[in-house]
Amino acid sequence: MSEDNRALVRRFYEEVIGRGKLELIDELVAPDFIEHEEFPDLPPGREGMKQVFSMFLEGFPDLHFHVKDLIAEGDKVVARINMHGTHKGSFMGMEPTGKEIFVQAIDILRFADGKAVEHWGVTDQMSMMEQLGIHSAQ
Repeated sequence: MSEDNRALVRRFYEEVIGRGKLELIDELVAPDFIEHEEFPDLPPGREGMKQVFSMFLEGFPDLHFHVKDLIAEGDKVVARINMHGTHKGSFMGMEPTGKEIFVQAIDILRFADGKAVEHWGVTDQMSMMEQLGIHSAQ
């Protein structure tokens, strides 16, 4: 089971993100998917996931997730990834800056019946915003 789940995570990063095949989300993610790293103003679950990745791919059309570590045990897979892309489109209301981002993230996914059913994640959003030229108020 662990190896199958590891392959699903790798497929998600390579095909959904790397090739922009958002339609595969329905195949890889359960309808009652639970997202613990929700974005404000987006629906929860699988529909929210589709909107998040659509938003990222619109803003960063060359976005790639580089898997640094992929650890699977039982029904969970932990991935340490680096995100890389160029801000060429609108993203969260920001006009394109042309700046590149390099962002680290950790994802933990739980699987059941060959589909992702739950996700926890930590993304270095502060670093991403600083790289885009958005600094927090001091």
